[in-house]
Amino acid sequence: MKTVFVTVGTTSFDDLIESITCPETVQALKARGYERLVLQVGRGSLLPAADSCPHVRLEAFRFKSSIAEDIAQADLVISHAGAGSCLEVLGAGKPLLVVVNDKLMDNHQLELARQLHMDSHLLYCTCSTLTETLRTMDLCVLQPFLPGQPKLFANFLDKALGLS
Repeated sequence: MKTVFVTVGTTSFDDLIESITCPETVQALKARGYERLVLQVGRGSLLPAADSCPHVRLEAFRFKSSIAEDIAQADLVISHAGAGSCLEVLGAGKPLLVVVNDKLMDNHQLELARQLHMDSHLLYCTCSTLTETLRTMDLCVLQPFLPGQPKLFANFLDKALGLS
C-alpha cells in the first residue's frame, strides 16, 4: 500500500495538517496511487480522526520516541522544513517534499529548503501550493543526499591546525 508520511516535528503546523487532509489534496494523492496517509501532528491543535479522509487510510499521532520506522515505510515523506527532519528523511533515502511555513519570521527554513532543492535533493512548496505541487511533481528528478564524511573534515582540521 503506497504510503505518505507527514511530519511536523516537535512544532505546531496546523496549516500543513489542514492542507494535506483537504479533499482536493487527498484526491491528488489518490491520483498518484497513494492509499495510506500517516500524520505526525506534533503540538498542533488538530488530530484528525481516522474516518476524516474518505478514500485513504488515515492514521494520526502526536509524538513517538522515533519516527524512523514511519519514514522507512513511506513511499513519500512530506515534512516541515526543520533541519533535523529534512536530514533524517534524506539520510533514509526517501523522496521528500518540504512544506515551508511561510508564516514564520526570519524564515531560515525557506533558505534550507531552497538550497536542498537547488541541489536536487528535495522538492518544496507552501501550504497554498501543496495540492498543485502534488499534482505536478516529478520525483525522478531527485538525487540522493550523500552522507557527510567526518574523517575528511577531521583530516582537514588536523592539517589546518598543524597537527599532521
